[in-house]
Amino acid sequence: MRVLFVDDEVEFLQLMEKRLSRRGMEVSTAPDGQRALELLDATLADGGEMFKVVVMDVRMPGMDGLETLRRMKAKAPALPVILLTGHACMGVAVQGMDLGAYDYMLKPVSISELIIKMEEAARSAV
Repeated sequence: MRVLFVDDEVEFLQLMEKRLSRRGMEVSTAPDGQRALELLDATLADGGEMFKVVVMDVRMPGMDGLETLRRMKAKAPALPVILLTGHACMGVAVQGMDLGAYDYMLKPVSISELIIKMEEAARSAV
């Protein structure tokens, strides 16, 4: 499964890339929303294999996860996005769902729960 993981915490991003890759996933990473959109644009432009799911932190410097989600959905409406947040803020979760997020999860996230959620999200987009 091809996955885009977006988070400004570099160590967390590297850890998740390693764990997901070990489970057979093809993981692309982005440290911010702008880079995530660039990777999505490149995938759409070259006709390559589309990401099956995006996992993205809500709180990032510059363009936050909600704005990135809004722009991703404008480019790829069927792309499932799972939002991650370190703060139990229902308002942000509701906003994300209103913008088309598949679901949200609280950090710290269990890798097994995340993989289950990612597989569900990928199946929902088919």
